[in-house]
Amino acid sequence: MTSLHPEKTQRIYKLPELIIQQGHQTQESKLQGPWIVKGKRARAESTNPVQDHPIEHTHGCPSPQARMGGSEGDTRNSDDQKDDITVENYVAQRYIENPYLIGGRKFDLRVYVLVMSYIPLRAWLYRDGFARFSNTRFTLNSIDDQYVHLTNVAVQKTSPDYHPKKGSKWMLQRFRQYLASKHGPQAVETLFRDMDNIFIKSLQSVQKVIISDKHCFELYGYDILIDQDLKPWLLEVNASPSLTASSQEDYELKTCLLEDTLHVVDMEARLTGREKRVGGFDLMWNDGPVSREDGPPDLSGMGNFVTNTHLGCVNDRKKQLRQLFCSLQVQKKASS
Repeated sequence: MTSLHPEKTQRIYKLPELIIQQGHQTQESKLQGPWIVKGKRARAESTNPVQDHPIEHTHGCPSPQARMGGSEGDTRNSDDQKDDITVENYVAQRYIENPYLIGGRKFDLRVYVLVMSYIPLRAWLYRDGFARFSNTRFTLNSIDDQYVHLTNVAVQKTSPDYHPKKGSKWMLQRFRQYLASKHGPQAVETLFRDMDNIFIKSLQSVQKVIISDKHCFELYGYDILIDQDLKPWLLEVNASPSLTASSQEDYELKTCLLEDTLHVVDMEARLTGREKRVGGFDLMWNDGPVSREDGPPDLSGMGNFVTNTHLGCVNDRKKQLRQLFCSLQVQKKASS
């Protein structure tokens, strides 16, 4: 699969086609590591970075003879042998060797996007999220150490020095403030604007293949990695992401996220459908980019256009919800 945006995402390949192609390349032209190879069953041994190691020898991949349908000395028909081969799909992804580090530790961002419709595309971006840190200082010298390279809480909580009360997360507001103090507000605005582009491009890429039902919605958890040049990279998109809390702060974030999701879904039909913000959610895309300014957006030249996203900004959701529903009650009384 080719990248959605060459400056913002990586190129990933589907195996075993990549393995077969590599067999015809010279040693000098082979793709350099480290690489992450992940199979359908997401086994632990196939998710670790692979450095200076031919991909065809990664644990779990079929041997070259098996892939080509036979081995020396085997007299069975090749078609019969193909029936015996267990085929498994893998995704190979180039490992980011220069991640942005805080306190010498690697991290990635978890961001929440709510999609109410694919045709037309209608997506909301949640203001809150978090950065997930590793417990061990980053180095490429220990490429097999999962506590260095994998930021998943399920992995990090088994680390010997993991503190269950402190956890290993920063709220996105804290992360944004940290970056602004180090690099300035303009660099942060550019980074978060590039992240907005990732959210929209990824949704548009599957818009024609995902079944669109007006009675359905989906909450996605985006995993984003930042490199030393403040460039965001899309790691993966999780449908129905885990909402298990690892700390009190995490618990409050996710309970508010669920509550605001139900407000946007609006099973009570209280909303007008013209809202740009509901609780912690901001309408990011409504069959086109949504402007922070009121009224229809003027997209001619996109000169002064500012998207309606506030990721990592203040989330005064309770105040906004009170104002929103009071306003809706007044409108309802006036029209009755």
